[in-house]
Amino acid sequence: MSEITLTFPDGKSRNVPAGTTGLEVAKSISPSLAKRTVAMQLDGALADLADPINNDATINFVARTDAAALELIRHDAAHVMAEAVQALWPGTQVTIGPVIENGFFYDFAKAEPFLPEDLAKIEKKMGEIIAKNAPFTKEVWSRDQAKEHFRKAGELFKVELVDAIPADQDLKIYKQGAWLDLCRGPHMTSTGAIGKAFKLTKFAGAYWRGDSNNPQLQRIYGTAFATQEELDAYLKQIEEAEKRDHRKLGREMDLFHFQEEAPGSVFWHPKGWTLFQTLISYMRRQQQKAGYLEVNSPDMMEKHFWELSGHWENYGENMFTTTLPDERVFCCKPMNCPGHVQIFKHGLKSYRDLPLKIAEFGKVHRYEPSGALHGMLRVRHFTQDDAHIFITENQIMDECLKINDLMLSIYKDFGFEDIFIKLSTRPEKRVGADHLWDKAEKALADVLDEVKRRSNGRIKTALQPGEGAFYGPKLEYTLKDAIGREWQCGTTQVDFNLAGRLGAFYIDEHSQKVTPVMIHRAMFGSLERFTGILIENFAGHFPLWLAPQQVVVAPIVSDADAYAMEVASALARAGLRVETDLRNEKISYKVREHSLAKVPVIIAVGKREAEERSVSIRRLGSEKQTVTPLDEAIAALADEAKTPG
Repeated sequence: MSEITLTFPDGKSRNVPAGTTGLEVAKSISPSLAKRTVAMQLDGALADLADPINNDATINFVARTDAAALELIRHDAAHVMAEAVQALWPGTQVTIGPVIENGFFYDFAKAEPFLPEDLAKIEKKMGEIIAKNAPFTKEVWSRDQAKEHFRKAGELFKVELVDAIPADQDLKIYKQGAWLDLCRGPHMTSTGAIGKAFKLTKFAGAYWRGDSNNPQLQRIYGTAFATQEELDAYLKQIEEAEKRDHRKLGREMDLFHFQEEAPGSVFWHPKGWTLFQTLISYMRRQQQKAGYLEVNSPDMMEKHFWELSGHWENYGENMFTTTLPDERVFCCKPMNCPGHVQIFKHGLKSYRDLPLKIAEFGKVHRYEPSGALHGMLRVRHFTQDDAHIFITENQIMDECLKINDLMLSIYKDFGFEDIFIKLSTRPEKRVGADHLWDKAEKALADVLDEVKRRSNGRIKTALQPGEGAFYGPKLEYTLKDAIGREWQCGTTQVDFNLAGRLGAFYIDEHSQKVTPVMIHRAMFGSLERFTGILIENFAGHFPLWLAPQQVVVAPIVSDADAYAMEVASALARAGLRVETDLRNEKISYKVREHSLAKVPVIIAVGKREAEERSVSIRRLGSEKQTVTPLDEAIAALADEAKTPG
């Protein structure tokens, strides 16, 4: 029998007969290793521990508490949930049940709707199945065998799935005790490895294969972790996230709304628009100091233009189009970059003009399926703080580092200092020659190395193969918010392709025409999305400079109305966004209402304050009141409300 070489994480290796299983290798090292191992990684890919190993490979044994096991725990929990549902409601059809971010789901075809109390029933049955500790075993079936089995079982959706599996792929069946399912795997060694740290979270509707023309199914969401502590922390985060939901706070603060006639589009109310414009004003000042020139490009351009840029071929399914009576097809812009190339091309450019930094707060339009829309975090029409820097090739490092420094300083102004930067490389669907991609990817990898060096390792980095834009690789900046969630916001993309496709050039020092390199850059990214992130990060309790309504002045008695208006006028002259509340209501009622609307400062004035030329200040979230002379209060609040930078 031929031998293969297995290499372990510590660099040591051993030869074993081809076909030896991972479990056999683990047992040969140590019985305790075999006992705690639930799966293995072969050349980095997860595999069943019982799989035979037929080729040389690096091997790593995975314990259930390892990070690599989390996906398996959730995958196995999904299978156990499906078994529990069919045990409780015989005749229910199981469809698909993938692992998703933070959990898993399974879709079921069931005659009667699930009820809220059914979640607890399913969880109890799952606990019983896990306690049996049935082994997961894998079998490879023929297509005819699988279809015959599922047809007899009444699992017609599974029959359809069998037909959808490519002919060159094995058809795998995983069993846990007597229950089985069609699955690509891998799985852990047994149901007992799932543990008790699981929770079913909600029901939802879904269509078979996501198509509204297909039958409607019932979806059950759940999550699972290696330990109860991790599950408890996650559930607490979810509870906190629900309190901070920007859609809920947007209603309470009267910032914006959505409606069915304009799906994925924001209707901004006055206070929300003030917040939005405050963000734009802040970014505009930062960009002007950094040498950017602000422009504006058309929202709609002819289809032929997008064909030249490569967007039609690589992004066309996400674009909104319209055909005019003369049969010319126009597209709403999904990106600002082609328009900026046209502005660069207007007038001859020299190498002395570079770097040329063009910025725009441009409204872009991208089709998102209705089921994917989520408040301001996933929309169809949004504003980008977009910029494109036209440079020579030897300016890439310097300009990318300037962008990085500016981006980090901006995030710091909003309280985000835990930053994660990911390098996303060439996708399968792309434009441009491989040698240009090689240069662009190396350039960004060098930038990322330098950023990491400068931060002394404080900034975490990662590689995301295949996740770049179709025209170039990118650095993605991910922020961590106040409750530990991660949000991908800013990007820096190095592009050797688009400018040349659209005929842009500059004259170099040798009087030759040269295609400029483009850096695509966004810092907030989508301003709508960033606004939603900020609302949830601060739970509506904005710092004073950012709050859309900074101060409310409320008289305690009607005799103080005139003084209240005088105070409000003085605050407005000092640059604060202030309103008066002269309603004939108790001051306690006014305080409750404005606190719900998350106004940072409520100033109460009565006869005494009017006589003493003072104000009584109450801060959002505090029961304390501070009586301060009017002039001192105005000076302090004006200073606090200054925009960073």
